[in-house]
This record gives sequence, C-alpha cells and structure tokens, in this order.
Amino acid sequence: MSNNSKSIDKIQLSAQIKQWGLALGFQQVGITDTHLELYESRLTAWLEKNYHGSMDYMQKHGEKRSQPEKLIPGTIRIISVRMDYLPPDSKIKQTLINKTKAYIARYALGRDYHKVLRKRLEKLANKIQENIGAFGYRAFVDSAPVLEKPIGEKAGLGWIGKNTLLINKKAGSYFFLGEIYTDLDLPIDIISDTKSHCGSCSACITICPTQAIIAPYVLDARKCISYLTIENKTSIPLEFREAIGNRVFGCDDCQLCCPWNKFAKFTQETDFHPKHKLDNSNLIDLFLWSEEEFLNKTTGSAIRRAGYEGWLRNLAVGLGNAPSSPEIIAALKSRENHESELVREHVRWALSKHLSS
Repeated sequence: MSNNSKSIDKIQLSAQIKQWGLALGFQQVGITDTHLELYESRLTAWLEKNYHGSMDYMQKHGEKRSQPEKLIPGTIRIISVRMDYLPPDSKIKQTLINKTKAYIARYALGRDYHKVLRKRLEKLANKIQENIGAFGYRAFVDSAPVLEKPIGEKAGLGWIGKNTLLINKKAGSYFFLGEIYTDLDLPIDIISDTKSHCGSCSACITICPTQAIIAPYVLDARKCISYLTIENKTSIPLEFREAIGNRVFGCDDCQLCCPWNKFAKFTQETDFHPKHKLDNSNLIDLFLWSEEEFLNKTTGSAIRRAGYEGWLRNLAVGLGNAPSSPEIIAALKSRENHESELVREHVRWALSKHLSS
C-alpha cells in the first residue's frame, strides 16, 4: 500500500465515506484501527480446543487473521460495513414446523452475498479514489483470514453475542459484514457503548438443536448445524442427525429466538430475495434434483458451497426426519445406489428410520 500524500481533511473524508456507504446500500459504516490483540487471544484459545473442526483455514494463516498489517502490509485502518439480508415474508417458523419442507438459512436464499457486498465495497473504494486520488486498500467479504465480527464490534456495528454473532441494538443480527483494509489515516470512531447487551438471556444456548453453544460466547463448530451441513464434507455424526431436523443448509435458530431480532429490518436488496422458491420447497423435490439442476439452480448462490454430494447428504437426513410416507420412501430408494458412498450411507440411515417405524 502507498499512502496518498495529497492533503486531506480526514474528519470530513470519514463522514463522506459513511454517507457514500449508506448511499451504496450499506446500513452502517464504521472505522476502526487494527489492534485486535484481545480477540487474538480468544481465537488462539478456541483453536487450541479444536472447536473449529475441519476448518483448517481458521489457523493456517497464523497471525495474519488477527494482525491485519501482516495480511496487507501498510494497513492502519479498517472500514467495516454491514448490510441487512432478511427477506420479507421469510417464513422461518412455518418452514421449520413443516417437516416435509426444506429449511435453508435465510442468508443463502438469494444471490451469493460475497459477490454483492464485494462489488459495493469496490464502488465505495472507487468513490474515495475519485475524491482523494489513489490510495492503498483491499476489500474483503468473508473471503480471507479476517476477523470480521471482532472488527465490526470495534467499529461500533454491534456486540458479539452469546451465540457468537454480531448483534446490533437497532437491527438485530440478520446482516452481512464486509471490510476495506486501508493505509488512510482516518479518525477512529469512538464507541461509547462497548459492552454486551445479552444480559442474563440464554435463549440461544437453550434453543440450539445440537447444543453447539457450549458456554456463553463459545461455539463448538463441530456441533453446529451450519458447520455440519456446509463446512463439513464428510459423514454427519449419528448423534446430530435427528436434531438437524429439516435444516438442509445452515440454521437460524439462535437468531430466531434472539430478542434483539424484533428490531431486524427486512433487506432492501432484491438480490437477497429467495430464488427458485427455496424458502418454500419440499424436501423430496430438492432431493430429486439432478446434478445439472443443482448447478443450474444454485448459480451465483452460496448453496454451491455444500456441493451436490453434500446437498443430497443433507436432504437425506431431512427426509429421514420427515413424517413417513410412500413418496418419501420412494424418493430415498431412488438414491439407494447413488455413486457416492456418502450419499448412500445417509440414505440408508433415512430409510432405516422409516422402515423400522
């Protein structure tokens, strides 16, 4: 990075960056420094207990994750942004209750957020460049060793709650985060309220289907449904299959029960609205997708991360947990001889649930 030598009114620029960010569709913009030592020690302790499971990328970059200047030399400030994603009429409770429906985490119903936010962050950086000339920066959206939630907390976008998500007093937690690392010496936002507002509430800990929140502010990812259905590429442990229910890609339970989400705002981004009726699809219909259909209907979607094999694995578990019917049994039997042993194993488990009842 090479800092711009041009004389800049930094306070005015900071205010303009926030205005431009709001105009580009972000709901909030904050600016912070790169001192993440407190969070670094927490991350180290978490990794030492292997709570990250198979997510090796959480530790392979060493100090680059918690020391931004080691990831992008010259970084002295971070612009942190958030963007709401909850679609209107999101049918969360109705879908979870109806065990023949497939529940997909609401962040994944529309276009892949990585692409949407990164494009906006680039536009924000270009706007800054138009006004002050060239400056050093890199934009990130959950795509590099970046401590997004700690940075968001330091920048005043919210606090990290007991469910380990960033929560905002006025907007709950249904939002995405993004960052611009920069060499601009911008004034840091002074955050007067830095404490957690979870209080004595433990709703998220109690409701978690797999008891993955093992203590306030501590998540064992190896038990988390989002990890099990997305990051995990192997067999889903037997002990968690029934608890997963009909959640076939991610989970929103710890957000659904959070009192602060009564303040959640519906997204203004049509890109985040459901595609292919994924907010109200039957498990059977999705399970019978061919690989070509899967690839076609998940183009530009975060669901691609699970892969077709993982998608069928997850749906087999959902079908195993659904009320028994001839249609469900027939659908499962159609995949009994699937080329993937991973899929076959979960189909066998699902069939055993129905045929033994």
